Amino acid sequence: MKKLTPVLALLLITTLAFAAHRPEVGGGPKNIPAHSPSRTKKPQRPTENRHFDDKEGHPDAPHVHSNGKWIGHDTGPNDVHYRLDHPWEHGHFSGGIGRDHIWRLAGGGPNRFWFGGFNFSVAPYDILFCTDWRWDADDITLYDDPDHVGWYLAYNVRLGTYVHVMYLGT
Repeated sequence: MKKLTPVLALLLITTLAFAAHRPEVGGGPKNIPAHSPSRTKKPQRPTENRHFDDKEGHPDAPHVHSNGKWIGHDTGPNDVHYRLDHPWEHGHFSGGIGRDHIWRLAGGGPNRFWFGGFNFSVAPYDILFCTDWRWDADDITLYDDPDHVGWYLAYNVRLGTYVHVMYLGT
């Protein structure tokens, strides 16, 4: 028993250390953003071939840090990549929005995906940012986009990345 006690203590300390570690990007429900990004006050000029890997180990896609900072949502309302001729042409999403509403993707791909009877599509400019999403298994949360009328932000709980999505109806 005396030999087993130090081993159990070490095992407990190691387990607690790993449980306390919170990844800076993604990692599950504990890192879901509390709210959508703020309106952009000083828009950055959108550029082609933009990179988002702001720190070593971070994804090269728009993402959210565990402190709630949205990386990549900084081009403001005049970004031509998200301009729509007919915003909300399919209506507004009537399901839950925000961290308390986690949706499991049920199929499709970036051009058309669904969950809970609702259909969406990823903005063409953002398709390369979601190539590692599991369209039939990942959990996402949705947020209103404060800068781009007609778009929502879909946050991937597993990866910590997000893309602009359009509601296509039920």
